[in-house]
Amino acid sequence: MKRLSIKIVSCILFLSYLITSGQGTLKEYQKAIAIDSIFKNKVINTPSEFHWISNNSLWYVNNTKNGTEYFLVDAERKIQKSLFDFDKLIQILSEKINENIDAKNIKVDNFNDSELKFTHKKSTYIYNLNDYTLTLFNTSKDDTTKDYGYWGDFFDESANPPITAPDSSAIAYIKDYNLYIKNNSTKTETQLSYDGTKGNYYSSYIKWSPDAKKIMAYKVRPGEENKIYFVESSPKDQFQPKLQSRDYLKPGDELPFKSPQLFIVESKKHIKIPTTEFNNQYDISNIKWKKNSKAFTFEYNQRGHQAYKVIEVNAETGKINILINETSNTFIDYSSKKYKYDIEGDNEIIWTSERDGWNHIYLYNGDGTLKKQLTKGEWVVRKVIDVDEKNKEIYFTASGLDKNQDPYFIHYCKIGFDGKNFKRFTSENGNHKVTFSKDYSYYVDQFSRVDMPAITLLKSANNAKTLLELQKGDNSVLLKEGWIAPEVFTAKGRDGETDIWGIIVRPTTFDPNKSYPIIEYIYAGPHDSFVPKDFHSYYWSMSSLAELGFIVVQIDGMGTSNRSKAFHDICWKNLKDAGFPDRKLWIKAAAKKYTYMNIDKVGIHGTSAGGQNAGAALVFNSDFYDVAVSSCGCHDNRMDKMWWNEQFMGYPIGPEYAACSNVENAAQLEGNLMLILGEVDDNVDPASTMQFANALIKANKDFELVTIPGMAHSSGGVFGERKRKDFFVKHLLGVTPPSWDKIYNK
Repeated sequence: MKRLSIKIVSCILFLSYLITSGQGTLKEYQKAIAIDSIFKNKVINTPSEFHWISNNSLWYVNNTKNGTEYFLVDAERKIQKSLFDFDKLIQILSEKINENIDAKNIKVDNFNDSELKFTHKKSTYIYNLNDYTLTLFNTSKDDTTKDYGYWGDFFDESANPPITAPDSSAIAYIKDYNLYIKNNSTKTETQLSYDGTKGNYYSSYIKWSPDAKKIMAYKVRPGEENKIYFVESSPKDQFQPKLQSRDYLKPGDELPFKSPQLFIVESKKHIKIPTTEFNNQYDISNIKWKKNSKAFTFEYNQRGHQAYKVIEVNAETGKINILINETSNTFIDYSSKKYKYDIEGDNEIIWTSERDGWNHIYLYNGDGTLKKQLTKGEWVVRKVIDVDEKNKEIYFTASGLDKNQDPYFIHYCKIGFDGKNFKRFTSENGNHKVTFSKDYSYYVDQFSRVDMPAITLLKSANNAKTLLELQKGDNSVLLKEGWIAPEVFTAKGRDGETDIWGIIVRPTTFDPNKSYPIIEYIYAGPHDSFVPKDFHSYYWSMSSLAELGFIVVQIDGMGTSNRSKAFHDICWKNLKDAGFPDRKLWIKAAAKKYTYMNIDKVGIHGTSAGGQNAGAALVFNSDFYDVAVSSCGCHDNRMDKMWWNEQFMGYPIGPEYAACSNVENAAQLEGNLMLILGEVDDNVDPASTMQFANALIKANKDFELVTIPGMAHSSGGVFGERKRKDFFVKHLLGVTPPSWDKIYNK
């Protein structure tokens, strides 16, 4: 009641202030929709790709105030120079094809010695830098028939062609659900298995042993088929609507069961592998023979993702040996953090694990005994990028190494197989991207922050010292356009100890004497962290909204990834949490520091998992959030894709799914909600949003539903963006938005 009375007084004062301050007006709208083009190409000297052509030389493309420039760098001599005369190339090409050339349409694909390969429109040319001759290499045609498939399509176990033995003596294939081989010399066909049936058949993904004396073939007991359906109301190629369907497994659906089988070719012996160690399957993957043909290994991901095993099968006896048995009381982040590398010569395995509370690298002996934990500390290994077997070194990226830096900044490091000689290649305060030379003796280090354009350095891997500053980003023109850098802000989370990191985006018209409603852009999917760390002139989800007269923020709360395991585990069977206790404290701390942030007017928007989060803001957190726009949200995790939801919500399906459901708890919703739905969304089942809408209707809750014909999984496109802006202006600013014809048809 106290908060309500404060809100009423605040709203009265705020509305009276708006009459004179002019937020959400036609002028602000026109600036908001133009801001991306206003800021575009206003930052120079920020190259994005680096191409090593030898151990000590590279070329790259730079964006200068005068246009595109190509550079050649000699790392040994510590110099860079123009790769070629770009203007001369433009002139020669223009004369050859008899048309004016826009330099932006030229893309250099490769450089080798004295020749450039580049594309212009659909043609590829070779340009000789010695005699300036230009040769047409080829002309490509648009291939409109390409079908890259749908991410959720059921895997076709029969799609693989016959597999030739390593010594080419025979081929192996599936016939009548069973395994056969055919001798390539005699053409004699031999049946090896007799237990394959339609309901438990052999897969065509067959693995010969390197010595061609054995075969691994696995049987498959098919799982459950599930599809989602939706109507495409306005197809481009016909007047009548189309019924669309997609393969789509959801939490709890039955999965295929795979059972590896071993065959000795000469004796035609079939050795059945016991499945007791991998009965509760989510998946079996990465089946791989040892080079000596004495065993093969595979990885077993247990349904529910609380156990992950590396299993070895003896190729003489079929006996099972568990090499690695990774377990967790919550979940194993197999989709983002799992890494395995086999060192065949030394019979060792490199493995990553969060078993000590942080993601680190471990070294196992080939027999499954732990040899050594290679990295350790209250920081995380983000990604293993290379294993140098010759020098026994592992190259990887890491975060959280520096107490005085953003814990999400990526840094590059290496460590020896013995856990010694840990070395950092980057240390500057920024988010790094490194491109090593072919022999790892030199590297380009480019780093930036949201408030600092990229700096690009050439460094020596020997001592991580800078040899040459290649480029330093310049945003002076951007600043003249009124651009204000996002502010990195931290506040303590729910435990009173952990720093929560986020950014604050202000409009170019920012006036500290005004009062600004707050809008949070949210995506709290546990598979990653999401607050930007690199420099960008425009943040599509925030910059344009801010121009209407808002302060826009983005935050990584507990339950997201790339911090400690404990930080991440908050999400376990608890996706409704979405870090909201941390987000509220963060926003309150920011509003306490900056009194122009109106803590009594808070909006939120997000898409996909962020759409679920935005809905949950008003279902479970309406004490704080007032207005939400949810796009293509998964509002009940039982309705969404299996792999993502079972990983974080668990299996079997428990009561936590209903407890976290916006649909089940729709009657709790308070505040102003807009739901945006793509009619043909095949990422998140559109029925999820419709079921949420249905539950809200039954609970007598007012809301807006925007369904966009032909739209797939998205934030709503141009139309959705307009509706989102108007909704926040109306309900947070208390202003009637100007008509669209005045905004967009000026």
